[in-house]
Amino acid sequence: MTKAKATVHGAVSLVNAIATQKGATLGIELEVNAIIETSPGKGINIQSENKNLSSRLINKTIEKIISKKDIDENKIDITLESQIPTGYGLKSSSAISSAVALACSKIFKPKLTDKQILLAGVEASIESKVSITGAYDDACSCYYGGFNVTDNLKKNRIVSEKAPVNLIAVIFIPKNRKRGNLKNLKILSAVFENAWELAKKTDYWNAMNVNGLATAATLNSDPKIIIDVLEKGALGASVSGNGPSIAAITKKENESNIKKVFSALEGSIIVSKINNKKAEVHEL
Repeated sequence: MTKAKATVHGAVSLVNAIATQKGATLGIELEVNAIIETSPGKGINIQSENKNLSSRLINKTIEKIISKKDIDENKIDITLESQIPTGYGLKSSSAISSAVALACSKIFKPKLTDKQILLAGVEASIESKVSITGAYDDACSCYYGGFNVTDNLKKNRIVSEKAPVNLIAVIFIPKNRKRGNLKNLKILSAVFENAWELAKKTDYWNAMNVNGLATAATLNSDPKIIIDVLEKGALGASVSGNGPSIAAITKKENESNIKKVFSALEGSIIVSKINNKKAEVHEL
């Protein structure tokens, strides 16, 4: 019997990649743990407190890492624990697929590189239709932490660096989960291209703000919320991913002012530190 545990963190969007296939993200401390246990027998058993978490995604990820022969010869138990709310644009599926891939590789393919592990999760996300682009930008910040600016089509990290540790993300989770039409993001592809160019020059907060106004206007959020939190001291604010959550990055001293803006709206608030730590795995 072998057992391994992987820890991967969440992230928020700085630049949405749907319109141009180029994105930018920032790691946050909310985490996902995947524990994989193998024993003699056959079958994959997934335990997760969140039942609507795509078992398709997890099964696809396992198939990318573990050979068919090993799958046929082992009983594989997977336990998932996640602090990341699913379906709000906080990269839970990227974190989950990366954590599962990392834990599986520890037992079955210890020589895989970080990029191979990442790509297993990215490909599984596309094949299980959890993500349109495979979300390479999301996967990078979940896996490596810090700032990541990527070309999702070429699967390249263009810029990666650690973020200042004195920052926090104040995240608003709306009660109404309705998302706008993602196809409309393409109408503003020139705007997203400009936002990405700013991120590439490490002008992350302006990139995030341009992205925030463009995504809010397109995806059923109120752009005024973005302006209101910037006025209260946020460095950058944006709809995260395809929404509907809104993330504001700020210094600790502005936390209560930004919470005030969000608490006037219907929903809940999560506060998370920024994460610069790379994903970790160890045998238990």
